[in-house]
Amino acid sequence: MSQRMNVIKLAPDAYKAVSGLEAWLRASTLPTGTLELVKIRVSQINGCAFCVDMHTHDARKEGESEERLLALPVWWESPLFTDAERAALALAEEATRLSDRRDAVSDPVWEEAARHYDEETLAALVLAVAAINFWNRVAVTTRMVPGSHRPSAS
Repeated sequence: MSQRMNVIKLAPDAYKAVSGLEAWLRASTLPTGTLELVKIRVSQINGCAFCVDMHTHDARKEGESEERLLALPVWWESPLFTDAERAALALAEEATRLSDRRDAVSDPVWEEAARHYDEETLAALVLAVAAINFWNRVAVTTRMVPGSHRPSAS
């Protein structure tokens, strides 16, 4: 597989703008581990191999266990995730699969997330889900190659 185009090089100002959002997310009150889990899970749903690869590596660097990374596709069946992480993952899944139901993000899922996160952190979670969905669409459309962002892959 080869990349169709390099949107980052062709639209550097757009990349800089979205990178600013990513920097804001990293500095937000949303726990970094939760942020990475959400990015991986949304990327799995969207079939974005590039982002799954990138964020799995990032999560490992942050100390995430291999056991939890392997269980992430079936998080609801696993005892390895906290209630707060479960709430974040449920919200991320519903916000990613908008067309799967009329009530795209259900009240029970929203309320459970709001039970675990204050409004500032919940806002960061909503923006994190939106951001990774954006990146997934860019990477899948342009066929970004998994691992190509790492220096050793050059």
